[in-house]
Amino acid sequence: MHEDEAIAGNKANWDDRAEVHVRSEMYDVGGFLANRAAISTVVKNDLSSLAPHLPASGMRDRSLLHLQCHIGIDTISWARLGAVDVHGLDLSPNSLHHATRIAQADNRRITWVEGDARFASTLIDRRFDTIVTSAGTIVWLPELASWAKSIHDLLEPGGVFQIRDDHPILGAMAFEPWTITDDYLSGGGVRSYEDSATYTEDSDGQIAHVTNHEWRHDLGEVIGSLLDAGLHIESVSELPYMDWPAFPELVPCPNGWTLPSRYPRIPLNFAIVARRNQRNE
Repeated sequence: MHEDEAIAGNKANWDDRAEVHVRSEMYDVGGFLANRAAISTVVKNDLSSLAPHLPASGMRDRSLLHLQCHIGIDTISWARLGAVDVHGLDLSPNSLHHATRIAQADNRRITWVEGDARFASTLIDRRFDTIVTSAGTIVWLPELASWAKSIHDLLEPGGVFQIRDDHPILGAMAFEPWTITDDYLSGGGVRSYEDSATYTEDSDGQIAHVTNHEWRHDLGEVIGSLLDAGLHIESVSELPYMDWPAFPELVPCPNGWTLPSRYPRIPLNFAIVARRNQRNE
C-alpha cells in the first residue's frame, strides 16, 4: 500500500473515532467542562515527567504546541495549567471540529492546525517554548526523521520537547502479553488491520472506516531521530503505567492503569525529554 493511501485511511478512521470519543465516558467532555480546574490524566502524567525540566513557574506563560492533539481535552488542560499561545495540531479535521467546540465552551483561545505531525514546521510559522505529544501518537507516523526535524525547527532556542507514549514492547506483543508476536524493531513496514471499535468503552461496531495502518518505532529510533535533528536528550524513562486499559490484566492506579504486583515488571509507557540548544542553530 502506498504511504499516502495509508495516511488517508487513518484520517478517515480518526474522523470516526472523534465522533465516538466525544460522546464517551472515558473522555467525559461534559465533566471536563463543568470543572474548570480539571486536568486530564494524560497531562498529569506528562507533567510528572516534564516538570523537572521546566522553570519553577512550571507551564505558566510558556507557549505550547501539542502534536496529534485529537479532540483537544489534553491541549485545553495545558492551557489550564497556564500555557499561552497554545496550538494543537492533528491529522483529523473532525477531531479539530470537536476541539474547536470544546475550547470555545471553555472560553479558551487556541489555534487548531490540520496536518501531518511530520511536517508541522511547514504548517506553523512560529516557534514555541514547549512542544508535547503523548498517548498513542507516533505509531501512526511512517517515519520519524521529518517529525524530529519539525520539532527542532518549531522549538525556541532553549525550548523543551516531551514525548510520552505506549512502550513499543507492547506493540511487539500486539497489546496481548505475554508472547512476542510482532516486530519490536523499526523498519518492518506498515501494519494494517481492521477494527470496528476504538479504545473507549462500548464502542464495538461504531467505527465505519475500520482499517488502521500503523508503523513500529523502537526506542533507539525515537531517541536517534531526536539526536539527529540536533536536539539534546535530557531524560529517558520507562514507566510502569499507561493512560488506557490496553489489555484485561491491567488494574486502576493513580496514574491510570498498571499491572498487578504478581505479574512481571515490564514498561508500559516511555517518556523522553529533549531540548533545543540555547544558540539559534
